[in-house]
Amino acid sequence: MEVTNTKYKNQGIHVISALFTVDKGITKILLIKRENEPYKNMWALTGGALYNDETLEEGMHREIKEKTGLENIFLKAFQNFSRVERSPVMRMIAVTYIGFIDIHKVTLLKQTEKTNNCDWFSIESLPALAYDHNEILEKALEELKESIFESDILKNLYPNGFTLPEIQKTYEAILEKELDRRNFRKKMLASHFIIDTLKTKKFEGNKPAKLYKFK
Repeated sequence: MEVTNTKYKNQGIHVISALFTVDKGITKILLIKRENEPYKNMWALTGGALYNDETLEEGMHREIKEKTGLENIFLKAFQNFSRVERSPVMRMIAVTYIGFIDIHKVTLLKQTEKTNNCDWFSIESLPALAYDHNEILEKALEELKESIFESDILKNLYPNGFTLPEIQKTYEAILEKELDRRNFRKKMLASHFIIDTLKTKKFEGNKPAKLYKFK
């Protein structure tokens, strides 16, 4: 690397997270409203520029805490976005993450130094987003639908465990379609990321069902 080469200068990194929840059967995304230029007063995914003395994960968790007040979010890296003109300020590479949050167990910061609002939006009713965040969100939804049967991305929703009928409703909300109960049960039990807690729990007034949890 030739450090004097001007083509290495004026580049930065954005760390951006698509933070989802399922609320009453509706998949929602957490958005922040920008206080500063560029894109002042536009909604955006949670994130910002990485400091040069922190790792990607440290920067992402810092940005989430600073702009939403949330901490200890389980995140899954999923894709990079490197279009040269994606930021009007300078060349910025976006490193992106997906996370899931229980909407009923968190309190959001509505205003910070760099934001003037923070709220949940149904993925079916979204505003225009700053930067290329509409594109990032679209890709995040695709990744989410492809990976929920292959990972423990939903574990923040069920820290105390779940029944299979309970989590099936969440999968159906994310996938936007009904799932066959027998096939869903077979697929989940054959997966490598859930375990039987040897306890039971009632769901929607039905008889007790086995309680599982993510490893």
